[in-house]
Amino acid sequence: MDIPFKMEQVYNTPIEKVWQALTDQDAMKIWYFPQLKRFEPSVGFNMEFDDDGSSFKKQWQVTQVLSGKKLAHSWTYHGYPGASEVIFELIREGSQTRLKLTHTGLLSFPSDPHFARHRFEDGWKWIIGNKLKHYLGEN
Repeated sequence: MDIPFKMEQVYNTPIEKVWQALTDQDAMKIWYFPQLKRFEPSVGFNMEFDDDGSSFKKQWQVTQVLSGKKLAHSWTYHGYPGASEVIFELIREGSQTRLKLTHTGLLSFPSDPHFARHRFEDGWKWIIGNKLKHYLGEN
């Protein structure tokens, strides 16, 4: 059974600023993936990445956009089986923002150390719990 990875993080930042970080291409290069070349928060948009020399080339497409509240994209790799989806949901809590992250489909990837669940979990904890937090000025 493929159990989605879920985590939540509360930021002492207004929801508008967190949404901007999730949807602005230049911001995403800082806290998400520096290889990001092109991004638009529009369903069907194919994200583009610079070639970083990795044999695991990302192929991501925006799958859901609910302005100010929800952004999702597919997470696949060129030449490898498997497809997953990353969902970012924002909830206003007064002057704070709760981000709920869900990453589905992790068992669809090959049995290979690169695709091990713990690598995704550790990655998300670093990205959401440290890099985004730092970008928002909370470290």
